[in-house]
Amino acid sequence: MACEEWIRLSPPSGGPARKLEHGGKHTYLGVLPWYHSFGLTLCMVMSVANASRLVCIPDPRAGKPPFTDVLTSIQKYKATVMVAVPTIYSAVVNHPLTDKFDLTSIVGCGSGAAPLPAEVVRQFEKRTGAVIFEGYGLTETGPVITVNPTHVEMRKIGSVGMPIPGSEVKIVDLETGTQELPQGQDGEIAACGPQIMKGYWNKPEANEQVFRQLEGKRFFLTGDIGHLDEDGFLVITDRKKDMIIVGGFNAYPREVEEVLYTHPKVAQAAVVGVPDPHTGEAVKAFIQLKPGEQASEDEILDFCKSQLTGYKRPRRIEFRESLPTSPVGKVLRRVLRDEELKKRSGA
Repeated sequence: MACEEWIRLSPPSGGPARKLEHGGKHTYLGVLPWYHSFGLTLCMVMSVANASRLVCIPDPRAGKPPFTDVLTSIQKYKATVMVAVPTIYSAVVNHPLTDKFDLTSIVGCGSGAAPLPAEVVRQFEKRTGAVIFEGYGLTETGPVITVNPTHVEMRKIGSVGMPIPGSEVKIVDLETGTQELPQGQDGEIAACGPQIMKGYWNKPEANEQVFRQLEGKRFFLTGDIGHLDEDGFLVITDRKKDMIIVGGFNAYPREVEEVLYTHPKVAQAAVVGVPDPHTGEAVKAFIQLKPGEQASEDEILDFCKSQLTGYKRPRRIEFRESLPTSPVGKVLRRVLRDEELKKRSGA
């Protein structure tokens, strides 16, 4: 209900942006699994709530080449609303047959579960004419906490928007989670609202770690690092667990990945911290190239030199045919990190 109150889209027939129309005016593309909170709420329940048609995509990777079934369904069913993860938007813009499909029926797209690269936004919106509004949340938060304004002129690419109606966000210190930090300063994101979980089942110690009383309200510590900018938009720096400490300096994987996505040959990128005898940790990037492209490690490293300061630059590049993802489609940095640690310990 909060998301429906927040979202404003221009209707397929044209005209000013307005709340989602009910009664079959929209067609949702169900590319997210409905057993996950993201797909369950923002796709299945949302489409039922406003009486829209819902197209079931059991496996978004289906088709030859992969993801062709998604493109076919958009064209066949004239999908107007698409809620997905960044890997799916990236797959659409990098699909070798994308120019052969009519994707212009799409009006609005929601993205979450992982950082949405600005370059992917630019390419997808240019291809479809739709608007992507990035949001943020966790399973524990029902899942949505913030969403970007769906008006193009009000949206801030690179941020995850503002708290949805009824929600509140604070930025607190990383050590205790009890001190609210000044606007613009990075800290842990804490959220309060009616959609926040009551707690972890039969895990009182875990609940003590993630809940704080702030100004008489119960806030949930998300484990994500970010800040509120001058306009009150939430900007996520990275996961607390994913932060890489290089010689005492904090390097955030998302910032490095954003740069890698601007390389014309890169389709997917993931960055992790790996042990280094000199700096404690070093940055390593895993890259999936666009179909038909070839690149060397030196080419990518040279590109990063022109874009990133020294400690943020990857020291190693590993090319993969594909990157590991969760059932929702989120790139799993932890799998790459675990593989790297296992390989190093074995050596």
